[in-house]
Amino acid sequence: MTQSSFEFDAPAPPEPPRTTPVPAATPLSLEAMAQRLEQDADFRVLRRLVPVTDFGPPPTAAQTLRVLVLDTETTGLSHQSDKIIELAMLLVQVDPATGLPSGPVEIFEGFEDPGMPIPPVAQEVTGIRDEMVAGHRLDDAQVQAMVDRADLIVAHNAGFDRPFAEARFPGFVAKAWACSFADIDWKAAGAGSSKLSALAQDQGWFYDAHRARVDCHALLQVLARPVGGGEATGLLQLITAASQPSYKLRATGSPFESKDQLKGRGYRWDADAKVWFCTLADTDRLDAEIDWLKTEVYGRRSARVEIEALDSRVRYSARSGGVSQRTL
Repeated sequence: MTQSSFEFDAPAPPEPPRTTPVPAATPLSLEAMAQRLEQDADFRVLRRLVPVTDFGPPPTAAQTLRVLVLDTETTGLSHQSDKIIELAMLLVQVDPATGLPSGPVEIFEGFEDPGMPIPPVAQEVTGIRDEMVAGHRLDDAQVQAMVDRADLIVAHNAGFDRPFAEARFPGFVAKAWACSFADIDWKAAGAGSSKLSALAQDQGWFYDAHRARVDCHALLQVLARPVGGGEATGLLQLITAASQPSYKLRATGSPFESKDQLKGRGYRWDADAKVWFCTLADTDRLDAEIDWLKTEVYGRRSARVEIEALDSRVRYSARSGGVSQRTL
């Protein structure tokens, strides 16, 4: 007897599930990633500052001002003994009604050999080495041509830059100057610091500071925007400040015991003249400060304070304005 054999059809293997191909994810660009981060309140993105060399169509205003933004790098702090080693300038047209720049930006940049070794501290701050300036000289004619066309010179620390610029180029002497550090109340505008690098960061930019040309570009772009929550740009505020006199008030003969009181109010000590002084933006503030001195500092003492009137043609220079005295 033989065993019967049975044949069965083997079941077909199951078909693999049908899936729709998933396309490979497109990598996000750096800018797209930055924009995504900015949507989260826990992140803040800084972008490298890109210099603007053209602010758009030429101005439509009937009258414009030419503003020259300037920065110097020097061998030290004294305009009497130190020298300029780098100068940068940007010349741009500004609508005096809106404070907005327009049109192309004219650019100057150059090195100058100071005829002495650059001190190590200046090399560390500026990154400028002796071999970078060796044999170089700033083009006097080109500098003067730009200065001649400027209606207003702007620097972020004009009290430093102006004496150096005037010592090297006499053409700067006759020009109106404004200081973007001192002539704008950055604290009232909500800025945590009035340093240029910090003001740029407030606008979302970073840059490699302490080189003249990039400092100028950073300053111009900061000033081209409204300050604080208002509509006035930094350029408009500086144009306004340059049109008005300010006053240096010297508390001559103030009692020794009042020094802390004066210092706390913002007065500074002039070691050469041996007097406490402050600077006031207008006559109303000047009159109010004189009243305060009379009441709080001099009391019933007979006193006479000294007032130096400063307009934009002498302000921030090493030259004096018109001096008068007022009896309290």
